[in-house]
Amino acid sequence: MRTFLIATTALVATASAACADTPVDEIVVTAARLPTAPDLITGARVIDRAEIEARGVAFAGDLLSTIPGVAIARQGGFGGLAAIRIRGASPDKTLVLIDGMPVGDAAEPNGSYDPSTLQLADVERLEVLSGPHGSLWGSEAVGGVIAITTREIDGWRAEAEAGSLETFRGFAGAGLAKDSYELGASLAAYRSSGVSKADLGTEKDGFKILTANLGGRYTLSDTVRLSGRLRYTRSKAEIDGYAPPAFQLGDLPDRYKNRAWQGDVRASVDALGLNHEISFGVYDLHRTNLSSFPSSFEADRQVLRWTARRGETLVFGAEHQQSSADLSSGAGLDLSNTAVFAVGRAEAGPLTFTASARHDDPEAFRGKTTGRLAIAARLGGGFTATASVGTGFKTPSISQAVCDFCFTPPVPLRPEEAEGYDLRFGWTGVRISAAVTGYRLRVKDQISYSAGRYINIARTGSSGLEAELNAEITDAWSVKLAYARLDAIDRTTLRSLIRVPDHSGAAALFWTEGPWRGALTARAESSQTDTARDGFSRVRRPGFVTADASLAYEVSANATLTARIENLADRGYQETFGYREAGRTIQIGVRFKD
Repeated sequence: MRTFLIATTALVATASAACADTPVDEIVVTAARLPTAPDLITGARVIDRAEIEARGVAFAGDLLSTIPGVAIARQGGFGGLAAIRIRGASPDKTLVLIDGMPVGDAAEPNGSYDPSTLQLADVERLEVLSGPHGSLWGSEAVGGVIAITTREIDGWRAEAEAGSLETFRGFAGAGLAKDSYELGASLAAYRSSGVSKADLGTEKDGFKILTANLGGRYTLSDTVRLSGRLRYTRSKAEIDGYAPPAFQLGDLPDRYKNRAWQGDVRASVDALGLNHEISFGVYDLHRTNLSSFPSSFEADRQVLRWTARRGETLVFGAEHQQSSADLSSGAGLDLSNTAVFAVGRAEAGPLTFTASARHDDPEAFRGKTTGRLAIAARLGGGFTATASVGTGFKTPSISQAVCDFCFTPPVPLRPEEAEGYDLRFGWTGVRISAAVTGYRLRVKDQISYSAGRYINIARTGSSGLEAELNAEITDAWSVKLAYARLDAIDRTTLRSLIRVPDHSGAAALFWTEGPWRGALTARAESSQTDTARDGFSRVRRPGFVTADASLAYEVSANATLTARIENLADRGYQETFGYREAGRTIQIGVRFKD
């Protein structure tokens, strides 16, 4: 870890000295409700399609783990169950949106999202907002928000890749995308024989996934626009766990199957000096676990939303969300929530003020009002200082509300509440941008499973520092660096929170020369507190450094050859203690386009 940080520091110095002529491309964050530059809010990051293709990775988790403050804990490679933690908050406190639709698993005990099946082949961009953003998106947006936008394709695209561990990845898409209309469809598939997910296991655990997309938009007139999208995902993964009679982590014949539908329709109308958008979205998930104790889960969510926006200064609206789940125990519940919200921005000389407020009225719990205020000051010379304070909350999940698998009488639960503070200093030059952000996040009334039931008991807190640098060293070379220092504890017990590394960092070097494209990405995590192989006691998971490389050669305007190596040094490492990641793998592929 120390060697990685020293090398990163040296690379920062080299990049800073080399940057000279070309301005850094402007980035706009849309997940903030009002499109905005990242230096006007805190904790905002964007990964676009160009970077996705340059890095060549297959799944979103591999990119998210390179963002400062974002930790991905995966239970073994190739489809192992994964959890997202932003700034130390538990996985249920990250809200994930795909094309604006919340996709958390309402049938999962905490209602969190598993990113292990999110392929990147049909993704246009990923946005991350770190910190509590309840005033923008309501419940779950405590640690942060991840907003994913799927691709529009003009023409046709086809990709195929194969290599180590009998791995195959394919993509095919076609569409027409013009100013006034768009219609497109795509299909992405991935399969691998994998490795044993348990580090002491010997049998391979395979993984298969298929994702299909259909979307379109049409401009009826200068003031009326319609759009709709439909997305289907089906996956199968073999998993390991706690095998009887010893119930120690090891090989199991278990596997899971997931099927998910997501769709939405939207109408956008310009009237009364505002842009009005009305949307209706649905998300349906069916999850089956095949084991000695088989189980099946159904989750369903509908969101009706209206927003009205005036340029980049004001947006307000209302939404109604209905969630339901049927659990394997036979318990089930429908929960609804109605909310109103508003976001406004104003400038006064070198200062920009952004304020947001939202009131949520859950059907089964008391209403909650959240807010956020950010003040950005342009200091001259490319420097900006931004301070923000925000609140968030999370209502109990359906499993918690019905006290699924409780063995003692349930007690009434309260929504979890959070508050966060950020201070960011940023600088933007002609070829370079850099930022340092300090933050503090506090959560109270956190719900935990204790003594055979769910109770509001825990108070957690995290504080840390995030640093990042993006630089175009020359026309051919660019670099992207990130580092995070995080201290996350359970304030009730004063113990470290599990699966949160104290230090983490990433460095990506991109190269372009004629028909050649290349990228080298290194990622490091320090040791962290984790769960031991018995599933109860605590252990320290060792830190690791791993690196991936990708290379592409443009044979013609229509064809490109690709190569990718993951885990270059063939190091054994674990994202989650006791679960194995793959050694060095090599994939060779080809891309076609019209």
